[in-house]
Amino acid sequence: MHSARDRIEYEPWLEELEQVAERLELSTEARSCAVDLFLADVPDDDRSKRAMLAASIYAGSLVAGDGRTQGAVADAADVSRLSIQQHWKDRLETAGLEPPGW
Repeated sequence: MHSARDRIEYEPWLEELEQVAERLELSTEARSCAVDLFLADVPDDDRSKRAMLAASIYAGSLVAGDGRTQGAVADAADVSRLSIQQHWKDRLETAGLEPPGW
């Protein structure tokens, strides 16, 4: 659970996350997981936030069983697939989840 302060501070990024999730037609559960993963460790550098947002969406969709490909998420979030590939496991580990071994 994250504070209302975090949600207010990162509101523009959460709105962006919601827009990307809408483009991907993600379930409510996947969206909620993505928000939690993003807010668990928001990077200070604005340049990194978009990549972390996309990685959070990808990881959140996997956790919720509503998985999308890295390529689909990358296209919807306007980041490289490599950005997601490099960060999605870290998002899960930061949240105390164990990434799959595949």
